[in-house]
Amino acid sequence: MIRKTVTFTALALMLAPVCAIARAPADATVERTGEAQLTIRWISSDPVDVFVAETPDAGLKAAQLVSSRDEDGKHILNTTGVAREYIILRDARTGETTRAAERLIPLEAGSNFRDLGGYAAAGGKHVRWGMIYRSGGTPLLTPADTARIHALGLVNMVDLRSDEERVLAPSRIDGVAYTAVGYSMAKLNVAGGMEGTYRGLPTMLAPQLKQIFAKLLRSEQPLAYNCSAGQDRTGFVSAVILSALGTPRDTIIGDYHLSTKYRRPEFEMPHLDVAAHPGDPVVAMFAQFQDNPAARQPRPLKTAEGKAYLDFAFSEIDAKWGSVDAYLHNGLGLTAKDIATLRAIYTK
Repeated sequence: MIRKTVTFTALALMLAPVCAIARAPADATVERTGEAQLTIRWISSDPVDVFVAETPDAGLKAAQLVSSRDEDGKHILNTTGVAREYIILRDARTGETTRAAERLIPLEAGSNFRDLGGYAAAGGKHVRWGMIYRSGGTPLLTPADTARIHALGLVNMVDLRSDEERVLAPSRIDGVAYTAVGYSMAKLNVAGGMEGTYRGLPTMLAPQLKQIFAKLLRSEQPLAYNCSAGQDRTGFVSAVILSALGTPRDTIIGDYHLSTKYRRPEFEMPHLDVAAHPGDPVVAMFAQFQDNPAARQPRPLKTAEGKAYLDFAFSEIDAKWGSVDAYLHNGLGLTAKDIATLRAIYTK
């Protein structure tokens, strides 16, 4: 007869009830479903307490409880004024929390102005909300728009546009430190169409990226950067920043494609009169788009075969530098310590 010896620890593990792993509410989203209404959604097997805070890093003591032990995974929040709402979801059983916010900043006459917060980052963390913003051009903002943007507390703006674009469509965001690197629009009109343009971005935008990372390393945030549409140059810069923070590639591509949803081309450039700018090829180009009804609708940022244009920039990085990490180090001059500092400041 064979006798089996079971240790006390093993027996305890076998007899103990199976407990769910403590985790925060997942897949939290905040979407504007009315002029003054936000719909908050999440997934959780436990009841959830919903809090609203005025700042992205506010603790629960500084937040307002708006729904207790909510079990349906959804809460409707009525909003007032221009101040932004930051949401804290607390698992009522475990106490674990998740933070969320509206990704798109709602503007009357703005385009594609949104927050990079909430995305997964290195070490199981997430990009902090309310610190890094990306946008299209802002030449037609209304007074209500500028009030809403000023409420974000921006410290820095980096304009990725060409000399011609900045003259034709100056930003209406005032009172914020402003940086730009001069270059002609002709630098974007290269052979190879969108593939050629994107393959040129890692080299062309290296000076702007160096400035952005320098400001982020000095904690000069919240920071915003923009081009005209907020999708191509801004999309590449966003991809590099998120890569430095350890965001997965598929998430980066997902953020890139949100531009098709959030762009409003009619607000990215004032109406241009070709006759008032004789012989100006940049005015002629933008005017052609403005006069073309088809160009007023954002087009998907991918080839007919479904390849994201952004992938061409990543392919160029791999071919020229070997990897995104090598591009960060050798192309932009970031050290391992710099990357660690960026992740310490901008992820949580």
